Amino acid sequence: MRMAPILAVVGLAGFAVVPVDAKDRPDPSVVARHVDELLVTEYGSGIWKPPADDAIYLRRVFLDVIGQPPVPDDVLAYLAQSDSRKKEEIVDQLLDDPAFGLNWARYWRDVILLRRSEPRAVFAAPSVESFLSEAFNEGRSWASIARAFITAKGDIRENGATALIMAQGGRPEGSVSEISRIFCGIQIQCAQCHDHPTDQWKREQFHQLAAFFPRVAVRPTRDGEKRSFLVTVTDFEFRRRRRPNNNNRFRGTLEHRMPDLDKPTAPGEVMQPVFFATGKKLETGATDAERRESLARWLTSSDNPWFAKAYVNRMWAELIGHGFYEPVDDMGPERDVRAGAVLDYLAQNFVQSGHDPKWLIRVITRTKAYRQKSTALAGCGDCTPAVMSPQRLRSDQLFSALCVTVDLDLDQLGPRRRTPGPGFRGPRSGFAVTFGYDPSDPREEITGSIAQVLAVMNSRYLTNFLSARNPRSIVARVVRENQDDKSAIDAIYLRTLSRLPSPSEQRTALKALRDSAGRTQGLEDIAWALANSTEYLYRR
Repeated sequence: MRMAPILAVVGLAGFAVVPVDAKDRPDPSVVARHVDELLVTEYGSGIWKPPADDAIYLRRVFLDVIGQPPVPDDVLAYLAQSDSRKKEEIVDQLLDDPAFGLNWARYWRDVILLRRSEPRAVFAAPSVESFLSEAFNEGRSWASIARAFITAKGDIRENGATALIMAQGGRPEGSVSEISRIFCGIQIQCAQCHDHPTDQWKREQFHQLAAFFPRVAVRPTRDGEKRSFLVTVTDFEFRRRRRPNNNNRFRGTLEHRMPDLDKPTAPGEVMQPVFFATGKKLETGATDAERRESLARWLTSSDNPWFAKAYVNRMWAELIGHGFYEPVDDMGPERDVRAGAVLDYLAQNFVQSGHDPKWLIRVITRTKAYRQKSTALAGCGDCTPAVMSPQRLRSDQLFSALCVTVDLDLDQLGPRRRTPGPGFRGPRSGFAVTFGYDPSDPREEITGSIAQVLAVMNSRYLTNFLSARNPRSIVARVVRENQDDKSAIDAIYLRTLSRLPSPSEQRTALKALRDSAGRTQGLEDIAWALANSTEYLYRR
């Protein structure tokens, strides 16, 4: 958990591994300008709001890139800069911060595990978080990350790339459904029992996709007291087969069969492995390595337009608020797309960048769409991909914001829970039970709850570390270090909302301070109110 200011650090050690030569990658600024031009062509020149002010932009980009707000020194240092390129430079610094990989690892951990059909997949949460964090920080391409998930095998506690297969219990139908949803944005599982009702995909195509995975299974293992699961492969026929267990898949089969709907007890037709998006195929009898490596190569190839589009669409929705396709994981030829020319252009350049996640973030954060003021969801009607909207913080972002507010790494506090949750065990995973949500869900479906309000109001972290009675608390420190009321209020705003108060907010706070039972109690009340505000829960 990084608590020190980033802008005060010079010469951060970066992870400059790139998948293609730098000279071959499209210039992010050039691509961003053309994206804005295409959006104007699509929606007219009146689409832009004024630029967000510096403090709002800084908190936005900190939360988006590294998953936590800036500390007060970051805010003051950034506000003091007059360099015209400071927005680009802060993004570059954040992309080189190790917290970048951790933030996006937690995002994709939730994408993979929150729709698990196998409850015990939570054992893979720490390893998938570690695997993805390292991959993003080292500059691995999205294509290489996807290939790792598709071809993974081994202990789920040791190889985080096994998490996707483990999340579906090793079942071919579940694994390929999630691979299609996550990496192509296509919900082909709707064609499992019948032809897709609203898209062109046929039932046969679903089972041809499942035919890449019949030899994969998941079985339990134990090494002393350590309980885990192995993603295993079967490439030969066993002479004696165990009786099938409908609840577990401990051993794979050589081929995948499509059930006969008219004769449910019949074995079903053996399916040839065929990738639905491009029609590329293998012969039956191919080994597991041949099947999954071929699928990984074909799926991430530029011949498959849905791979690049799915990632670009999801990242645009996460950083702007609205994707070109909504929901972000329900794309396809028959789906309505908004600003399709923008998506096509971004996807083509993303491929040319070598599927570089950092490159795409640089592009999006340089657009007018990203840098403008946000429009509340309630006030924008049918929001387009050109509208910047407030984002409700994911549970990890909110927990990290609390760490910044109280100036303490809360991950190190509290008893270690024995029951694993979606993430590392401890206070953070417990927090996710109340504040977690599926990041694939549309923004308008993500709302607060009474349980969340009560959790913040009754948070022992806020109660303890915002209380002036605690000499280690932030409020106690503000009281000691700021004899002037205005500077004390400024300090509390910087610590909670990452900005200075407006003149009207300053006047309101000063009046509240005068009307309070005492200066210390008044500053505590102000800090408490800000930490429970809507602005605190959202990234604007």
